[in-house]
Amino acid sequence: MNFRVNGMARDTVPVLDRAVQYGDGLFETLRVRDAQPEFLGRHLKRLDSGCQRLRFPAIPWPRLAHEVAELASQLPHAALKIILTRGQSGRGYRFDPQQAATRLLALAPLPQWPADIPRHGIRARLCATRLCSQPLLAGIKHLNRLEQVLARAEWDDPGIHEGLMLDHAGNVVEGTMSNIFLVCAGTLVTPALTACGVAGIMRSVILDLARQCNLNTEIRPVTLQQVQNSSEVFVCNSLIGIWPVNKIDGLAEYPIGRVTRTLADALLGYRDSDEDNWYPT
Repeated sequence: MNFRVNGMARDTVPVLDRAVQYGDGLFETLRVRDAQPEFLGRHLKRLDSGCQRLRFPAIPWPRLAHEVAELASQLPHAALKIILTRGQSGRGYRFDPQQAATRLLALAPLPQWPADIPRHGIRARLCATRLCSQPLLAGIKHLNRLEQVLARAEWDDPGIHEGLMLDHAGNVVEGTMSNIFLVCAGTLVTPALTACGVAGIMRSVILDLARQCNLNTEIRPVTLQQVQNSSEVFVCNSLIGIWPVNKIDGLAEYPIGRVTRTLADALLGYRDSDEDNWYPT
């Protein structure tokens, strides 16, 4: 892996950094394609929204974008992670509003997944770990990911590639590492994320693609029964793109249908490095 801390080649941060003490920070995971950071404008838009909600100090966005592009140029295909922390502080939750944020970057090879997933789909499961409601943090990608850590620890079967997470009302919200879409009576539906969940960058790309493909789309609460009765299901994130779901253990099996294939094909040639559209809920 290749690391940068505030633009310098380093791989450590102080113990007193608030990311270490409190998880006080935000992150983004980008795909690098042909040595270019993919959908960088959208990622920075979500990061900026998170900074505003967490009341971070001013971020040097042009400098950060330059650092990301410079690091991405070192590998043709990779995963690049951006982390912003609130910097160092002493004991106590109160923060200094003038404390400069710390910029962390990490570049790593892409994870290796089975090559037949786009053709045959994945098997998923339902997680027992529920997502807590916190509208202030919903949508953004903050560093507190313990719910996902516990959910992912629920299984070790290599045949299961994702777990679906519900809120305490029993609505389906997202996967442990992905957003979920389903096709209900011909309409593409993805859960509303007003109370919890991460509003993914690939989710926003797919919503834009769906409208370009003249597909009806809805963002609304999704029940488990609606997922069970769906004609198609797929999950997505910035690294995997679109993964069709062919089975959810104990719930249903699904074909890889027309809508999923249409969007997967459209995504293959879709590039919008200057676009900053992002759907926060």
